[in-house]
Amino acid sequence: MRIVKNGDVHVSAPFGMSRREVDAFIAQHQDWIVEARKKTADRQKQRTDFFHQLPLTTKAQKEAATERLRAQVEPMIHKYAIIGVSPSVVSYKPMISRWGLCQVKDHSICFSLYLLLLPDWCVEHVVVHELCHLIEPSHNAHFHSLMDRFFPRWREARKETRRVAKAV
Repeated sequence: MRIVKNGDVHVSAPFGMSRREVDAFIAQHQDWIVEARKKTADRQKQRTDFFHQLPLTTKAQKEAATERLRAQVEPMIHKYAIIGVSPSVVSYKPMISRWGLCQVKDHSICFSLYLLLLPDWCVEHVVVHELCHLIEPSHNAHFHSLMDRFFPRWREARKETRRVAKAV
């Protein structure tokens, strides 16, 4: 049994289990459901509060944020030219589901404008992460060895990003 982001309860049961047994299981765990829904709602509020720190509702706000992030990210991309790859296009969007996105086919990278809410070294981690994806698309041992080589503190940066952004 699990609670999804919108608070719905999802229950998985073995094939052949009767509906009555499933309902009884749910009834026996009502206290857990109430508490889990509260925790889920609290996490969603933390997430919303985090992203609302950077207002991006108007075109002017998005443009200003894009310029601020571009000024931060472009020097990092040049710094990490030692990796041996260069993105064909770098774009910036208000993505809340990920910090960066790499399209290996066309060598483009997109960064979330919400990176502006993170410490600089965490932003640098995301930049290196996406550049390494231009070499290795998956999160396999080769990718991790690239991260270890070019940004040895990546695990610490990932942990700090998660801490700062809370439930993101």
